Amino acid sequence: MARVSEDDVLEALRRIGDPARDGNVVDLGMITGLAVRDGNVAFSIEIEPERAPEMESLRRACEQVVAGLPGALSVTAVLTAERAAPAPQQQPQQQPGGQAPRIGRHGSAGNQKMELPGIKAVVAVASGKGGVGKSTVTVNLAVSLHRLGLKVGILDADIYGPSMPRMLGISGQPRSDGDKLETMQGHGVVCMSIGFLVDPDQPTIWRGPMVMGALEQLLGDVKWGELDILLVDMPPGTGDAQLTMAQKVPLVGAIIVSTPQDIALIDARKGLNMFRQTDVPVMGMIENMSYYHCPSCGHRAEIFGHGGARETAAELGCDFLGEIPLHISLRETSDAGTPIAAAYPDSPQAKAFMDIASEVKKRL
Repeated sequence: MARVSEDDVLEALRRIGDPARDGNVVDLGMITGLAVRDGNVAFSIEIEPERAPEMESLRRACEQVVAGLPGALSVTAVLTAERAAPAPQQQPQQQPGGQAPRIGRHGSAGNQKMELPGIKAVVAVASGKGGVGKSTVTVNLAVSLHRLGLKVGILDADIYGPSMPRMLGISGQPRSDGDKLETMQGHGVVCMSIGFLVDPDQPTIWRGPMVMGALEQLLGDVKWGELDILLVDMPPGTGDAQLTMAQKVPLVGAIIVSTPQDIALIDARKGLNMFRQTDVPVMGMIENMSYYHCPSCGHRAEIFGHGGARETAAELGCDFLGEIPLHISLRETSDAGTPIAAAYPDSPQAKAFMDIASEVKKRL
């Protein structure tokens, strides 16, 4: 099979002209961050902020011309405005230093929030540290809220390590109506993830602006429908992706997930304080892997300690939403694509998620 190269991609993109300027997108210096890995192509298209609404057709044209190349398996193009734009005659409110504000297609200048019609509440589920089971908590919390009668969606905001397709047992690619993508669905929950759009075996090698643009498009270019709550499964850390979500998305609150040990709680504190510094209310903390209850002998062991998240929540002045035990069934059901809240709704683990879901529903 033919292998597409960077030169092939650039040559194809030279067929696409900027309708407002004399020249093609390559020679005008609009293409940045080009990455080609085993047939998977990704790049950014640099534009002036004020032109964002009119440039979606150009973005689609760039994707289509590259997708037609032999050996191109997937193509992802995002609109960004990372560089300073040429000053027009009437310059709209610049940031200090003359830098053009960063936006994506559905973003906007400064910290103006995106408009998400039909979605009543957007809640971030964050951890600060990876490996604490945040995605497992997110998917089971979503299923539990659905069982409580809410219309629920999940945005998998972890561009580098998307896990929702596997956890919800969903495969395939989403359909498009020519303008927006249809959501995928599993266990009564609608979902969108970069994992539906790229080869699961290929790494996503993108710089910060491409990640931010992709997140904004995963929100703004998707037909979410009417939702009572959209849970955002956040990536670990407090970097570009987290800041984009906190500043651009109209979050009604954030939920912090941590294990009981001190090393996880250190990063959980950072995550909590990041949301507070960006004026996002913290709805509460959840302690995952709180204890281990042996199914054979009934012995309880607090492998990672116990109560650390409750104590931290009290110390930082936020609510404690509940604790989830460490149990092999949680791992097995997540790997199988059948969250325990759906597969074994009467189990103690599922009941723990239902109790937390009830607390979250009250706070909505």
